[in-house]
Amino acid sequence: MDSVKEGVVLAATSPESKRTRSNGKGKATADAAPPSATVVSTKATPLPRGGWKKGVAILDFILRLGAIGSTLGAAAIMGNNEQILPFFTQFLQFHAQWDDFPMFKFFVIANGAACGFLILSLPFSIVCIVRPFAVGPRLLLVILDIVMMALVMAAASSAAAVVYLAHNGSQDANWVAICQQFSNFCQVTSEAVVFSFVAAVFLICMIVVSSVALKRS
Repeated sequence: MDSVKEGVVLAATSPESKRTRSNGKGKATADAAPPSATVVSTKATPLPRGGWKKGVAILDFILRLGAIGSTLGAAAIMGNNEQILPFFTQFLQFHAQWDDFPMFKFFVIANGAACGFLILSLPFSIVCIVRPFAVGPRLLLVILDIVMMALVMAAASSAAAVVYLAHNGSQDANWVAICQQFSNFCQVTSEAVVFSFVAAVFLICMIVVSSVALKRS
């Protein structure tokens, strides 16, 4: 009797009894299908190509800040430039001021206008940082930057010509070199012209950077 019970227990706990089942005709059903294997790709996922465009937009923003400082400095320095010589009489006073020269007036107006434009262009530059693939704002900035660069370059060149004549004069035209007397006035004027040329260089760099970004869009 004990041997019979042991045989029943072994038959109940054997692995085959757990895996097979009678279908009413004495046949065993097939084992369950194994789970499907997950396919893992070994290829690297390509990274987005907008990283360098965002870097270009950040560089453009930094260049705009430099151009704002340069144009503002040029306009402020020239707009406050004047000198009165210590020797004068009751009826004659030796006084040099920036608005005595039409070229210097144009210089102050041009640099002031360029500074105002650059300040207003900062939100568009920020849009290019947030959306590096945006073409419209960048194209608009390139066109206006070219106009401002030409304006600043013209103002700086005309003022530089007047400064050259003030330093050296012209024997053919009988123009006296006034910088021999108004030395401080000429020195400040030269500093303003240098600031304006620096602003023009910033604008040229901005145009080049934005044009490269547009070309590879």
